[in-house]
Amino acid sequence: MILILAEHDGKKLKKTSLEMISAARGLNPEITVALLGAGAGKVAEEAAKYVGQVLVVEDPKLEPYDARVYSQALQQIAEQAEASLVLIAGTRAGRELAPRLAVRLDAPYLEDAVKLEGIQDGLRISHYAFLARVTETLEATASVIIATVKPNTQPAAAPNAQDGDIFEVELELTASSVRVLGRTQEKTARVALTEASLVVTGGRGMGSMENFKLIEDLADVLGAGVGATRAAVDAGWRPYAEQVGQTGKTVQPNAYICAGVSGAVQHLSGMGKSKYIVAINKDAEAPIFKVADYGIVGDLNLILPALTAAAKRLKD
Repeated sequence: MILILAEHDGKKLKKTSLEMISAARGLNPEITVALLGAGAGKVAEEAAKYVGQVLVVEDPKLEPYDARVYSQALQQIAEQAEASLVLIAGTRAGRELAPRLAVRLDAPYLEDAVKLEGIQDGLRISHYAFLARVTETLEATASVIIATVKPNTQPAAAPNAQDGDIFEVELELTASSVRVLGRTQEKTARVALTEASLVVTGGRGMGSMENFKLIEDLADVLGAGVGATRAAVDAGWRPYAEQVGQTGKTVQPNAYICAGVSGAVQHLSGMGKSKYIVAINKDAEAPIFKVADYGIVGDLNLILPALTAAAKRLKD
């Protein structure tokens, strides 16, 4: 049986959860989803549309999030359910949690899988290495294995024909020693970058922080997420939360529009799996054109406003 720790916001499942379910279906039809923390019960009915069993734990000790407490909870669930594989999203929280769980279960840990295959008594994964220039294959054989799945590398699962069962679970947990002294939450009306089906990204070629208004205008008309390259983030033009690439977020939208992006391999590792890539650059020899499905050579200061105007006309 495969156990998946589903990420949620207390209202709905996050895209990463549906991606892990999709990956798990190719390995084992017996899938259980664990929903932990505040609002887990509200998400249970949605989760039951995708898997045979949903386990809900809303213990107050799970708030605020503490990887030490979550690893306790997952250890107990995995042992009681006799899980052979535990999948966790390769998000910042997941990468903190998964190694702790592996130590608790004395289990091998495979990180950032982009492809998963079942083998005799174990699991084979592929993941990126050496700045995504190499795809490395790893195998583990054990009674239980822990693996993280790199976000936006799997298709989202479709609902099953029949809903699964929902169970509320009580666990013996130690209260967190973490005290939250304050919270700073990004405020934006745009779709989250990793959840977006359309992404518009700007690079160093935008020239300035002010010119990113051209990116924002097009994204707002399209209902897209806004991304940036590391160079643009390092220059202080955009926040790190928008960085796409090897040291930022991985996205896999239906369409990825990038302007002023040269196409460094570090950036390609974060967006190269996009269904369609549209590149805008004044340099016809820019490496980004080698991976783009559509390329526009020219001045982005003229092209971006023209695209925005055309998108507005189509919407009207």
